[in-house]
Amino acid sequence: MSQFHLIAPSGYCINQEAAQRGVARLMEEGHQVQNQTIIPRRQQRFAGTEAARLNDINALTRLSGANQIVLAVRGGYGASRLLEQIDWQGLAKRQQQNPLLICGHSDFTVIQLGLLALHNVITFSGPMLAGNFGAPELNAFTVDHFWRALRNSTYSVEWQGDGPQCECEGQLWGGNLAMVVSLIGTPWLPAIENGILVLEDINEHPFRVERMLLQLLHAGILDRQRAIVLGSFSGATPNDYDAGYSLATMIDYLRARVSVPIISGLDFGHEQQTVTLPIGAQATLVHTSRGSSLTLSGHPVLKA
Repeated sequence: MSQFHLIAPSGYCINQEAAQRGVARLMEEGHQVQNQTIIPRRQQRFAGTEAARLNDINALTRLSGANQIVLAVRGGYGASRLLEQIDWQGLAKRQQQNPLLICGHSDFTVIQLGLLALHNVITFSGPMLAGNFGAPELNAFTVDHFWRALRNSTYSVEWQGDGPQCECEGQLWGGNLAMVVSLIGTPWLPAIENGILVLEDINEHPFRVERMLLQLLHAGILDRQRAIVLGSFSGATPNDYDAGYSLATMIDYLRARVSVPIISGLDFGHEQQTVTLPIGAQATLVHTSRGSSLTLSGHPVLKA
């Protein structure tokens, strides 16, 4: 069984019951869950003071042992406040031997991309404690893909995507769209060319999703990739004012503007059903009329 070490660098976990349910489920499976005292921590909307949340990240440099899974309690907002004070070099050094398997998504994306940009450290964009492991009903697809990612040095995810036929290889990167856009012009955005950029978001109207994607386009980032993969965009329901403008029509518009293939429909993001992706791993994307697949390799895995 594995050891889970909890971190809470972002928002206060408003659903304490879900977090405790997540802990109980992991322990029932025989896993150890360390650092549980951070779950109720709070200052304003954040999961504790700046110093406490920063310590969650920097203390990872001193975390000993192999097969350690670092799991974010939840997202929200707050990680952006910590970027200047994170011990990036110390974290990279810790990853050189018995690397930590660091997993989270949403607001945590900025820390994941910072590690990738500064030291090419691979982390996992996947489930978190409260929202996923602590859901009222545990999603079997999500759990299966989580362990497949952490246990297999090469694995594939498959889905029925939409977009032009393509086959390409490149470094996988991305995560939450709003967080990726927030890093433009900073040292923490990876300067990846010929990569495969995967994006998702929640509670953003289709025009806001479009605006952020256009910012990536205008910054020259989209056209430097081999392909763009779109995950779930929960809560992107259009209204009467949109008069037919929707997430689907927005994607069609973007395809007419961008020179590289855009493949949509991946179960990835803030839904209960989500794959786990190693951010920074090598990826092969294949999309045909029969479906889509991402084959991933080069990421750290649990040792037998």
